[in-house]
Amino acid sequence: MDEKTLIAKRVALELMDGDLVNLGIGLPTLVARYVPPGRHVFFQSENGIVGMSGPITGAENHDLTDAGGSPISALPGAASFDSAFSFGLIRGGHLDVTVLGGLQVDREGRLANWMVPGKMVPGMGGAMDLVTGARRVIVAMQHSAKGEAKIVERCALPLTSVRRVDLVVTDLAVIEPTDAGLVLKETAPGVTVEQVIANTGCELIIAPDLRSMPIEG
Repeated sequence: MDEKTLIAKRVALELMDGDLVNLGIGLPTLVARYVPPGRHVFFQSENGIVGMSGPITGAENHDLTDAGGSPISALPGAASFDSAFSFGLIRGGHLDVTVLGGLQVDREGRLANWMVPGKMVPGMGGAMDLVTGARRVIVAMQHSAKGEAKIVERCALPLTSVRRVDLVVTDLAVIEPTDAGLVLKETAPGVTVEQVIANTGCELIIAPDLRSMPIEG
């Protein structure tokens, strides 16, 4: 399986029955495909819908998009509303989980995910509100990019929020930020601890109950 699918499958295991979940643009949108059978998760998009899914053949509607402009479908019972109400849900602490992509996460568990140096960006979007307002924040990203570690001692890019995220899932590992530092909880299938450490830009604490990701091929 490819790296993005691995990450999405592992993140999906974190979603519980009845959760209200926001998926960031890009890689996080894949998570909806892999929710375990029997778990009913409600997906929200900050542009104003609860109860969305990926495009369903025969139910396409080009007037329905997620916050990134990708087409979606509304499931039976879905609700739509304006952005003010949508951000009220987020800022009011009613969102159980948000899954966001990342450019960097530092040793303190702080996320930088909105500005790419040298590129025009439209702004932070809803990321600042999501990291601050969601009850649980999961970062889904590749462990390194172009040979550079994305988990670093200190973020060189502008922070999205000073709040510590709850979990980081990469193609190599599952890492939990804690008061003591970043704890390596799981390694990807076939990946060694040494490989994770070699691709990480700061010290990791090895969990005593370290295991392999519970992912089926």
